[in-house]
Amino acid sequence: MAKIAANPLLRALQHLLGRSGKAGKTPAPDSLDTAPLNPQAQQILAAELPQKRIIAASAQSTGLERSHNEDSLFFMHTNSEGQELPSVFGLYIIADGMGGHRAGELASAISINTVVSHLVDKVFLHLYNSSSDTENQPLQELVREAMEDSNLNVVEKVPGGGTTLTTVLYMGNHITIGHVGDSRAYVCSKDSIKQLTRDHSLVERLCELGQITVEEAAVHPQRNVLYRAIGQGANLEIDIITHPAPQDATLILCSDGLWGVVDDHQIHKIINDAPTLQQACNDLVLAANTAGGPDNISVILVYFPPS
Repeated sequence: MAKIAANPLLRALQHLLGRSGKAGKTPAPDSLDTAPLNPQAQQILAAELPQKRIIAASAQSTGLERSHNEDSLFFMHTNSEGQELPSVFGLYIIADGMGGHRAGELASAISINTVVSHLVDKVFLHLYNSSSDTENQPLQELVREAMEDSNLNVVEKVPGGGTTLTTVLYMGNHITIGHVGDSRAYVCSKDSIKQLTRDHSLVERLCELGQITVEEAAVHPQRNVLYRAIGQGANLEIDIITHPAPQDATLILCSDGLWGVVDDHQIHKIINDAPTLQQACNDLVLAANTAGGPDNISVILVYFPPS
């Protein structure tokens, strides 16, 4: 029988579970029942046990001023250990639809479905099929193809509809980002937060040209106007960016319903203050709604442990 060493974590959990036994005695570990841990115990586990795997969480809200949700999100990843197993794979996507009369929600859903179908087939399944003909195709090219197919599908199936689309593919210790519109990707570490994507909006372009300030852009009457989005036409320019995967940091994907009302400093603080990744997602949505919730709110957080 394997031995179980007594340690401060076990004693703390026994105390929090309210099973300290007779005075002066600590029950044997195998005498504890399996009731769910209370929140304090969960926090101790999170603090004492180092996180060695990629973890992700998400949250959404319609907001306080919209009648329906036009945002869509998706994430999946694998965690594998063993020399003969395929590389770790991760796919994380945010889409913020537009067009009204269900056009926006259809556009965002179709765009994500198309990208997922393409990249799961061409990248994820390829990890388990060495005879695949995509073996030497660059990841940047595959992400671009997936988003181009997404655009054509939305043009064909949702006339008058459109969507932002930000896709992050994780493979080989790098992240490849495909981006159109004004949803955003950030990396948040303990000390800083950095935006990885560039907004394809009219006010962002005016800021780049020096015609308005960042403060003026925040209240500009055309701040929601995009000059580049999925569904706007057959020919679409897509930003493709490659970065080393974050280390002991969190990837953030979010729609403008979050970043438009909660500034970067507050986003950074909320993520670092939260006891769990899911709580951070919930707190970010709450902050956006507390600030008025003028739009749909979507966020995905992905924590990458140190290598």
